[in-house]
Amino acid sequence: MTNIESPAIKVIALVAHDNMKQEMLEWATEHEIELKRHILIATGSTGKLIADNTSLTPERLRSGPLGGDQQIGARISDGGVDVLLFFWDPLEPQPHDPDIRALLRIAVVWNIPVACNRASADFIMSSPLLGAPYQRRVPKY
Repeated sequence: MTNIESPAIKVIALVAHDNMKQEMLEWATEHEIELKRHILIATGSTGKLIADNTSLTPERLRSGPLGGDQQIGARISDGGVDVLLFFWDPLEPQPHDPDIRALLRIAVVWNIPVACNRASADFIMSSPLLGAPYQRRVPKY
């Protein structure tokens, strides 16, 4: 096992499927003060929605189907993401499903916290570990 230091200021990735974007916006609005303490990145349209409707300014990557999910996955594998908040729609088939599965797999491989719905995102945001340094254990593959 290797320990990777996650600093007190986390890099939080925000992703939401089309049917979940409003839910993500409502959630981000509720947690706007806490989210301002961290560095945010987001897939294209999710990032635009949040930037246009809150005071948050996430770095916007490509749209998920155009490679944004893969960009976030690459950042996770490079140690550049500490938390993944991915509001996905389990009832709607996605044309880029292999990319989604790869993103979730890479988040688990690198042992970062993942929230796939509002409730789990609330639990992550309320954790005292979010605002403190954290030693993440990652297996040596």
